[in-house]
Amino acid sequence: MPKRGKKYLEAAKLVDRATTYSVAEAIELAKKTNTAKFDATLEVAFRLGVDPKKADQQIRGAVVLPHGTGKVQRVLVFARGEKAKEAEAAGADFVGDADYINKIQQGWFDFDVVVATPDMMGEVGKLGRVLGPKGLMPNPKTGTVTFDVTKAVNEIKAGKVEYRVDKAGNIHTPIGKVSFDNEKLAENLQTVYEAMLKAKPSAAKGTYMKNVTVASTMGPGVRVDVSTFA
Repeated sequence: MPKRGKKYLEAAKLVDRATTYSVAEAIELAKKTNTAKFDATLEVAFRLGVDPKKADQQIRGAVVLPHGTGKVQRVLVFARGEKAKEAEAAGADFVGDADYINKIQQGWFDFDVVVATPDMMGEVGKLGRVLGPKGLMPNPKTGTVTFDVTKAVNEIKAGKVEYRVDKAGNIHTPIGKVSFDNEKLAENLQTVYEAMLKAKPSAAKGTYMKNVTVASTMGPGVRVDVSTFA
């Protein structure tokens, strides 16, 4: 177990580990137990009854949070010609092709999300080894390989978050900042929860939604009673 700081231990006393809280109570507690001095991110973690080793149970996708994440995402778009102009008009921070591929190969990473048109993926594929481990590789499942660059950029800027099940069957995703109104955090959480239900693989057996926990960046986890979702 990692050694916990005094502030964390004090905050953890406010959370009953054996209790599941309503959505409203869980958000309130997660905010109250935030120990960071900065405007921390609130995250939700889902423990799902899936076997990620099986191809038909690998959950991956993206969802647009109604109230955004509180973080401004810097978007890099790989596109040429008219599609490059479209990306620029939509508000992409960086637009290009070979020039940005070279920059990334030399260690440049001043961006948060990468979008690519399908015709660019042959070139962008060369970056798999550097973008893949950072979770930055464009993917059709998350809407980041597309000819509709305007929609892709608009959604990312509006607060789109990607999710992907890990080896243990967990999914973590941000739902906003501690400074957000509780109602906005609850609506963002509800949106992610609904996306998880829709993403349930038909091959999943037994209990699908095993555990839902919310926590601030440096705070303790607060378990949510699934029956209190709308």
